[in-house]
Amino acid sequence: MKISETKWIWRDGEFVAWADAQVHVLCHSLQFGSSAFEGVRCYATPKGPAIFRLQDHLIRLLNSCKIYRMDVAYDVDTLVAACREVVRRNEMESCYIRPMVLRGYGASGMVPFDSPVEVYLPCWPWGAYLGDEALENGVDACVSTWHRMAPNTFPAAAKVAGNYLGGQLIKMEALLNGFAEGIALSTDGMVSEGSGMNVFVASAGTLYTPPVDGTLLPGITRSSIITLAREAGIEVIERPLPRESLYTADEVFFTGTAAELTPVRSVDKIIVGKGKRGPMTKQLQSTYMDTVTGKRPDTHGWLTHV
Repeated sequence: MKISETKWIWRDGEFVAWADAQVHVLCHSLQFGSSAFEGVRCYATPKGPAIFRLQDHLIRLLNSCKIYRMDVAYDVDTLVAACREVVRRNEMESCYIRPMVLRGYGASGMVPFDSPVEVYLPCWPWGAYLGDEALENGVDACVSTWHRMAPNTFPAAAKVAGNYLGGQLIKMEALLNGFAEGIALSTDGMVSEGSGMNVFVASAGTLYTPPVDGTLLPGITRSSIITLAREAGIEVIERPLPRESLYTADEVFFTGTAAELTPVRSVDKIIVGKGKRGPMTKQLQSTYMDTVTGKRPDTHGWLTHV
């Protein structure tokens, strides 16, 4: 899926033309993967464009920077206002926002302290990550041969570019083997996450998801689904899940800002449930989409209207 260019990008307090938002080939983040980023969706609602859980995304962005000792010159409120303005200036009704914090040109080696910290806020149109049909019919997934990182190696809770090298391997392997997505195991062989999304398993009316164990990113969509499920009276349990739980589940689905809530119809060519979107998945998907598009009351204050 190629990026569809828009007109303006916010860069360190000013707006620059899309084509002018450039970095040097020797910037530290390009050499060593030391950039933090977020993916945030803005949805068309009856009250105009609204950004879903923007503050939570930006807090996580600043926390990622804190973990990697990157001093950001802007607070959450400033970045919230800038995100709203970049959507407004680009005249977007719905879009994807990619806040980015980079270490720029300066340091010649791995130690980054001589590289300036730069902040960029681009946005562009983006539809369903795995395709519109996937939201209804589900996708075929495989368990990847690539595992997620062990705790205390790379901080999985930090959303940084370098962590997604593993996700690229997981995704490419899945696609080349005829699957739409891959599911990675942790170093102890338990279910961790997809290439860039969290995993849920429904069995006998209960919803399960792996715990935050140092191998996966604690997704904001993940936490939203847990909240909405519990409000709907669905029991949600966070616990380690063995690989075989994917095969014997009634339903499996992915969650993420890009993926939203996408059902999984098979894992390793073993049909999940009835091989299509199950009733719990359908219920939560409907509730989630009604929430992000403003069709139901925003009781959690999750929408930031532009």
